[in-house]
Amino acid sequence: MPYLIPAGTVVTLVGLVLLVVCMLKIGRAKKAGLSDDEMRAVLQSVVPMNLAALLLSGLGLMVVVLGIILG
Repeated sequence: MPYLIPAGTVVTLVGLVLLVVCMLKIGRAKKAGLSDDEMRAVLQSVVPMNLAALLLSGLGLMVVVLGIILG
């Protein structure tokens, strides 16, 4: 099971990169001074990506822990 730790690390890093992308999108929207409706639209578009990023990060960490336990 030596491949679990690197695979889990890659999945976790992809999730973290997506989280940073979400933060940057929201930061740009705040700086742009959008109206309430425009800001709501931006936030609604970021929520699915944010949830996917959290899921990937959590699953990746679980795979890493599983690789450590089985290794």
